[in-house]
Amino acid sequence: MTIPETALTAGTQPGHVPARRLSAAPVMHRRGALAPLRERRVSGWLFLLPLIVFNLFVVLIPSAFAVWYSFTDWTGISNKATFIGLDNYTNLFRDPEFVQGLWHNILWTLFFLIVPMSMGLFGAYALSRITRFRLLFRTLYFIPYIVASVVNASIWRSILDPQNGLGNLLNINPLGDPQLALWSVAFVNNWAWWGFLVVVFLAAMQGVDPSLYEAATVDGAGVARQFFSVTLPAIRPTFAFLGLMTIIWSFLAFDYVYILTQGGPAGSTDLLSTMAYRNAFSNLQGGYASATGIVMALISGVVVTVYLVIRKTRKWET
Repeated sequence: MTIPETALTAGTQPGHVPARRLSAAPVMHRRGALAPLRERRVSGWLFLLPLIVFNLFVVLIPSAFAVWYSFTDWTGISNKATFIGLDNYTNLFRDPEFVQGLWHNILWTLFFLIVPMSMGLFGAYALSRITRFRLLFRTLYFIPYIVASVVNASIWRSILDPQNGLGNLLNINPLGDPQLALWSVAFVNNWAWWGFLVVVFLAAMQGVDPSLYEAATVDGAGVARQFFSVTLPAIRPTFAFLGLMTIIWSFLAFDYVYILTQGGPAGSTDLLSTMAYRNAFSNLQGGYASATGIVMALISGVVVTVYLVIRKTRKWET
């Protein structure tokens, strides 16, 4: 007895695949695609593991100890640390030295947001308009930044010396006059800092589409108008990021102030960082210094949060 051909082909049409075969193929395909994806994720975490462990021991654990010590009377040299609650923070905001240091940090930040940022912008724009010796100028501008701050500060301390340097010629004491000391230190730091901004801004400007300048030239825009209407909008993400980092670095400034004046004369150049250093290592007030550091970290955190909100709102791309 033979099975009719119609029975073999019943319920099937040319090109028809049984339901079981249709459902099994995509499942196998998905399983095959997920396996390499899972392996890539695992391998990615394995590559990140050394960095995570390093940050755990170098950043997270010390930060946790700093937060704990900020609520104690720790001296910084003994293992004894008694919990005193918010006393360090309460005393901090009542301390005239802290208020003065915070005010100096604000002035320092405003100076570096205005002077070196402007110098860096216009210096980079001037270099972007020339073709000859551009690499030479970039190197010359960048050299002070890569020289150790100790060397830079020592050189400028000799240059500004009130007996044998410019101070004698101008009949002033730039680092010894309370009215001039903070701005003199800021000038020295700016001399080493603004070349870095030039190089970064120039790299961003070289990525601007040349056709934008051509269109602006056709429309009759001059050099100044092209800078404000084409260059600045095109490098806005870089400008905003460097502004953010300038604020953060300004609140962390320490080396030039400490080397040149150590916060003097009469506290006229004291910043939060020099105040925390003095309290930790000279006054043996480790818990109080830790509270100062936590406040500095909170200020930086607020600045970063504001930047991220603005970046998300304005849809800036970096």
